[in-house]
Amino acid sequence: MQESVEKTKAMVQHLAAVNAILEKNGHDPGRLIPILQETQEVYKYLSRDVISYLATSLDVPVAQVYGVATFYAHFSLEPKGKHIIRICDGTACHVKKSAVIQQHIYKRLGLNDDKHTTDDLLFTLEMVSCLGACGLAPVCVIDEEVHGQATPAMIDAILDQIIAAEKTGKGEE
Repeated sequence: MQESVEKTKAMVQHLAAVNAILEKNGHDPGRLIPILQETQEVYKYLSRDVISYLATSLDVPVAQVYGVATFYAHFSLEPKGKHIIRICDGTACHVKKSAVIQQHIYKRLGLNDDKHTTDDLLFTLEMVSCLGACGLAPVCVIDEEVHGQATPAMIDAILDQIIAAEKTGKGEE
């Protein structure tokens, strides 16, 4: 019984944030993309429950909300980690062995082609087609900071720094 009450409270709080976003955007279906962006910013992903709730609240088909959420690569239907790692696999980075960086991060964080987020939701690895910094290949972006001519040792140092900051409670919020 207590677990059910706690779950209900959590859902109400969850929906309160969504309702605030809907209110801010005037419950306007024409503002679906900004609504999804703001919702994802809060939750780090778009859950099925949230997609259904948004569709109902905006009086549009669930398929429409889902279609927009899956069309744009920026949106995620899976929980993302607190720290986002993006590795370019465009031509210049591929030639400069970005796959080596990817495989190193996979091994270091226990990830693979089917698992992109660590179990503790601390890190998510995303492969992107281009980061617009071909001259710095291979390029990696961690928490929006660009790291050119990336090496496994460089990535380890950055990850170690993030993990240490998290352990001391000084990780990015």
